[in-house]
Amino acid sequence: MNAVHPKKLLLSKWTAVRPEGREKHFLVSALVLPDAPGEALEWVEIEAVHSRCSQRIQWRELRDAERWRQGWV
Repeated sequence: MNAVHPKKLLLSKWTAVRPEGREKHFLVSALVLPDAPGEALEWVEIEAVHSRCSQRIQWRELRDAERWRQGWV
């Protein structure tokens, strides 16, 4: 399991373990803040470095070491 804290996710770098196409390296480009204040962060937006395509995922998915590696490997 990757050790990740939601407050330190913004602009963090990630490598997909099983890349699709040429999208291997990603950057957390935005934190999707909850509507109600005081609620926990659930979603982040990650952007592929190669294609600049972005997608929204739950930040806890980044903790799965079978799918993501922290940093650009």
